[in-house]
Order: sequence, then structure tokens, then C-alpha cells
Amino acid sequence: MSLFDHKVADLHELIQKKEVKVSELVDESYKRIQEVDDKVKAFLALDEENARAKAKELDEQQGTESADHVLFGMPIGLKDNIVTKGIVTTCASKMLENFDPIYDATVVQKLHNARTITIGKLNMDEFAMGSSTETSAFHKTYNPWNLETISGGSSGGSAAAVAAGEIPFSLGSDTGGSIRQPAAFCGVVGMKPTYGRVSRFGLVAFASSLDQIGTITRNVEDNAYLLKAIAGVDQHDSTSANIEVHDYVKALTGDIKSLKIAVPKEYIGEGVDPAVRESVLAALKVLEGLGATWEEVSLPHSKYGVASYYIISSSEASSNLSRFDGIRYGYRAENVDNLADLYTKTRSEGFGDEVKRRIMLGTFALSSGYYDAYYKKAQQVRTLIKNDFENILEKYDVIIGPTTPTPAYKVGEAMDDPLTMYANDLLTIPVNLAGLPGISVPCGFTNGLPLGLQIIGKHFDESTVYRVAHAFEQATDYHKQKPQL
Repeated sequence: MSLFDHKVADLHELIQKKEVKVSELVDESYKRIQEVDDKVKAFLALDEENARAKAKELDEQQGTESADHVLFGMPIGLKDNIVTKGIVTTCASKMLENFDPIYDATVVQKLHNARTITIGKLNMDEFAMGSSTETSAFHKTYNPWNLETISGGSSGGSAAAVAAGEIPFSLGSDTGGSIRQPAAFCGVVGMKPTYGRVSRFGLVAFASSLDQIGTITRNVEDNAYLLKAIAGVDQHDSTSANIEVHDYVKALTGDIKSLKIAVPKEYIGEGVDPAVRESVLAALKVLEGLGATWEEVSLPHSKYGVASYYIISSSEASSNLSRFDGIRYGYRAENVDNLADLYTKTRSEGFGDEVKRRIMLGTFALSSGYYDAYYKKAQQVRTLIKNDFENILEKYDVIIGPTTPTPAYKVGEAMDDPLTMYANDLLTIPVNLAGLPGISVPCGFTNGLPLGLQIIGKHFDESTVYRVAHAFEQATDYHKQKPQL
């Protein structure tokens, strides 16, 4: 049995009693990485020397007051678009291949305060643009449940590393489903908090009005502990909300009697794999057995979610990525004749195809004469989608449906068909457009591949989302299944 099969609270107790050393946890992590990461390829960079040195230091503090935090000594992996002082942050792009940040992201600083140990940086789609972790400039990440299938994206490395038992938990970022979709494909728990719940300071921006850092773990309780540690207002991020952070672990009562669930007919209708639909209906039966009730509802504008998302996110990306020009930092083309040539060659050589595709789409949507027709219209549709959610959540406690319309597909299957890949985020994108919290928890299997149940809550009501997810998890054993690598 791996030490990481224990819940974080149980591991913390073992550490406090000095029955397990922090250095043993770090050893376990690197040993497992050595065993399986040549197959899974979840990591881009390891920080072994610093991690082992910090573990030895924390070994000395076990059993003292400074070891009180439940995350004390826990190994963690970070998606490679979260900046880390002293560890390269590449965004899985040639453009930032050698970028060594001079500061830590706010979430990284909060994890340092909790005394976690950073094991390394995790693979992702380049600049978080993709749904399969196949657009990384360095290598693809594979699904531990079936190495011929994708791990999902863009936080594919973050989900695959947890599923493969390399680390007990990780951080990812979610712009249109990039935590929840890979969590569903890899059979782990992935939480995208309310927009503004977690500081984005130090997250390399893709689409600033949609991006949100979130948590990936083996079970719901660990997820609640991890989110509590990183949530809260931050003076460095004006979009972070000054709203009280609740003790999410206390919300895990298991009691969902008289809870009202809305199930959008659009989420279980056409285009959703029959096995996915059946697993969601079976999950609703479990929740009914625990005292909840559910009704079918409609989110009529959700069908426009993918179209409006790709216009908004690509427009914001074209603006955010204009800073990578070969002048200040990052990749710089050689043998150039003038400034325009430097910009063109640097960006042509430094960015991959998917990033270029989105920059071109976004620049077009923001250009004179097209702004009103595309970007402004997409923002108006976004408001309609947000209103749909708010109307439903006035009458119901949570909205439930599948996380993805299908299980994980084969590596390479959708790379030549971007529209198919974009459509795979059909069920997660509207949550980002509305800024709501959403979690994916394992809810079944088909042909040996995991399926995810998505639970969506009201703004800043992560507590209820966790309560429902935890009640479902305790009534099933999907989260206990592990891939056989």
C-alpha cells in the first residue's frame, strides 16, 4: 500500500506521531515517478535537490507547533503555468523554455506557508490552449488508465500525476474545463472554484476573465483542505474577491436531505455518450437514496457556450500573449534584419500551431470592423448564459450533469480536427463563462476508462458543492479504484 493511499488528514496524524517522516513521503513520490513517469510523462521538471533538503528540515519539526497545518510536509505538483521562483516555468512552450521566474505565485507562497513540498512542474497544453495535453512543445502526457488514450487538458499532467500515485495532489488552472475534464478522464477529483476565489497573481494569463487556479486530488476531503489553503483575497490580484473563505472540511457532513438538484436536459441529450448518460442517471439515483430530489431543467443558451468561449478566450489570449515578443524575456529569434522581423520570427518559431491558431482568431475578432460583430456579441451571449444559471440556482441548490460528453479518446484522434476537440469542452465551458464553482468526481467506468460527474454551485458556495460531492463519494467506491500501471 502506498502512503498516498491514505487521506491527507491521516497522513498528517502519522507525521505528528512521528510514525512517518516527511522525507519518506518525498522518497515515495520520487520513487513512484522513477517507476511510472516514463510511461505517463506527467512531469516537465523535478526539483529533487530542494525538495529533499526541505524534507530533512521539516523532519526536525515533526510533532512541534510549526507542524500543525494539515498540509505540513505534503508533496505537491504544480501546473507549469504557475510561476515558481527557482524552478523553470515554461507553460509547455518553446517560447518560455528557459524562463526562470524571480518570484512565486500567490498560491505557491500560500503552499510554502502551509509547509508543503514542491516535487516538480507538470505538463500541460501549450499556454493552456488545448484539451488533451498533446499541444505541449515537449511531450504528450498519457492516461494512467490506458496509455493509448489522452489524459485530458490543459491540466493533463496535473490529473495524470495524481491518478498514477506520483503525488497526493496538484494544482491546475481551468479556463474552459481544464481541471474538471482531465480529472474526469483520469478518475480523480478536480475543483474549479468561483472566479475570484483564488488569486491569479503568478498564473501566466491565457484568458484573464475566465482563468482560475484550482485543485486536483484523490478524494473530496483532501480537495477541501487544499482549496482552503490557497483561497482568499490577494492585494496583488484586483479580481480576487474579499469574501470570507469557509472551512470547507466542516461542510463534509454527508447530509444532503431535501437538497434540490437541477439536471439540464442539454447536458444529457444529443452528443452525450450513452455510457456517460447512464452513469449520471445512476449517480442521481444514489443521491436520491441519500434524500435529495432532482428535476430536469433547461439552460437554453448553453448551446452557444463553445462559440462564445472561443471568441472571448482567443481575443484575451491574443492580447495577453502579445508580451512574448523576443525583447524582454523568453525565446528570441536569431539572424533578424529589423524589429518587425524580430517580432515575426520570434513568435513564428516560439509558438506552436494551436497557440498561433487562437492568436489569429482573437486578433481577427478584436480588429476594427469586426469587434462588434464577434467579441461584443460573444460577451452578450455570455451574459445570457450567466443569467440562465442564476435563474436555475435561485430555485435549486446545485446543478448536476456529466463532466465530459465521452470518456477519454485515443491519443492523436482529434489533433487534426480542432472543432471536435473544442466540442469536448461543451459541458464545462458555460461554468467558466458564468464564473461559477464546479467539481468533477468519479462516477463510473466504461471499457476500463473513468467517467466524471460534474456538480455546479452558486457563486462562492463551494461548501455546498463539496458537501454533495463528498456525500456521493462516500456512498460509492469509484474513488478507491486505481489504474494498474
